[in-house]
Amino acid sequence: MSKVGKVPITIPEKVTVAVDDALVRVKGDKQELMVDIPKGIKVEVKENQVLVTRQNESKIARSLHGLVRSLVNNAIEGVSRGFSKTLEIQGVGYKAEIKNDRVVLHIGFSHPVEVPIVEGVEIKQEKNTLIISGADKQKVGHMAALIRSKRKPEPYKGKGIRYSGEIVRRKAGKAAKTAAA
Repeated sequence: MSKVGKVPITIPEKVTVAVDDALVRVKGDKQELMVDIPKGIKVEVKENQVLVTRQNESKIARSLHGLVRSLVNNAIEGVSRGFSKTLEIQGVGYKAEIKNDRVVLHIGFSHPVEVPIVEGVEIKQEKNTLIISGADKQKVGHMAALIRSKRKPEPYKGKGIRYSGEIVRRKAGKAAKTAAA
């Protein structure tokens, strides 16, 4: 039995969970998320809990059991509290601004880099930080990774876009190596 899959999910107040044939609909105050259920997995709503079980002991059903439970749990948590990721922009002259449905990044290139904002994701800017938030954990993570991929932090000066709390291992430069020899 899957350690993750057998743990029941409690449904918070103001959240409704409905199970169709192969679809779980999670509805909160502001948004509604849907999770597809693969064959071999069964999702039930009993009282104020969601139970995820497998219908058979096939290898595919065993491997998807914990995954489906995590996806349903993320949907419930997303519509009730939401998810957020914070990106820090570090470097002289590096900045970001939000225009209409795009994030415009000035990150050391000869031109500004524009990244379209994914639907269902909200971005706020505070000085040199971008706060990406939304109900769908996958979309929030994808948007953060998309912005970070435009200029990853480099190891010599630490310039670039990084997650909040991310530790970038710094390397000694060329002058530091020759001075030690």
